[in-house]
Amino acid sequence: MNKFARIMRDAGPARFFVPVGLVLIILGAVLLGLNSRYAETIGRVTAVTEGGYDAEQNRQQYSVGVAYTADGREYAGTFEDLPNAYKIGEEIRVFYDPEDPAKITDARMGAVVPIVLIGSGALSIAYGVYRAAGALQKSRALDKRNPEASFDGFRQRSGVREYYFRWDGNSFRPGYLIEDADRRPLFEGRMLKDAVAGARTFAFTDHITGKTAEHEVGHLVTQTYDGSFLGAKSWFRFDGENIWDLLHERGLRIRTDVRSRFPNMTYEASKDGAPFAQFESTSMYVHEDEEAAHRIAVPVGRMYYRCWTVSDDFETLFLTIFSVSESEQTMVE
Repeated sequence: MNKFARIMRDAGPARFFVPVGLVLIILGAVLLGLNSRYAETIGRVTAVTEGGYDAEQNRQQYSVGVAYTADGREYAGTFEDLPNAYKIGEEIRVFYDPEDPAKITDARMGAVVPIVLIGSGALSIAYGVYRAAGALQKSRALDKRNPEASFDGFRQRSGVREYYFRWDGNSFRPGYLIEDADRRPLFEGRMLKDAVAGARTFAFTDHITGKTAEHEVGHLVTQTYDGSFLGAKSWFRFDGENIWDLLHERGLRIRTDVRSRFPNMTYEASKDGAPFAQFESTSMYVHEDEEAAHRIAVPVGRMYYRCWTVSDDFETLFLTIFSVSESEQTMVE
């Protein structure tokens, strides 16, 4: 299900451009059929009277009566709102419907518009197919580089440790942090600069190594092609790079367990084809969730997670959960 959702989401443009292309081709074909349906003959002007005044075009309009021959029979008709004052007896082109010669028009649409519509539709379909093929190719490449890992019984495996990822907004530098069961900060990302437009600046600090580095986190961008559950794609730029591309380059894949017990979503992160971490949304009080006085049954947003990992790479663990928390999509990479 997760792979299907990923392909459907990445191929989102195809689900827009292919139907639009089909509509354009059908419309162009219909117009082309109507255009070739009308036959042409030469008529004779029999009457000219003034009609209304076209204020937008700043010109007088005329009602012109015509007599014409179709299939050996004489017909009479009237053209309304013509811009030219024809003279009685003057010849005029008449287009008529062979199935109903009494139905006439003074102009027949050229073939340019229908052909442009058909051509545009073909290009639209070609682009949609190209994007769909690209999404499938990308999915296969990711699967080859990082095959799915088994997370059965992951939390009970030897060497797996539990940590807590939470939002801390009670300071002058709000941000996220990873803590252990004793509330000891292990890794944190504090916002140094917020921005109405442009990127926010975060300081990532590894409290184990003491290293600190600043990163630019671009504003969230959400694309929705059809409003469906599988159509939403949410991402942001981290140091100028798409966050999902960055994680893929580091060998990371994140799979959403769609069978999670609502409202707690569970995510499984593998690295280079091996289980790396598992995390799930949880209540605000991640350290006291066993105490009835503090328990919150429903998660309070994308800010609080319990996580289990076999790695001491807290920077990668932080960035992995940070990417999900800062995004809006349910199905991730």
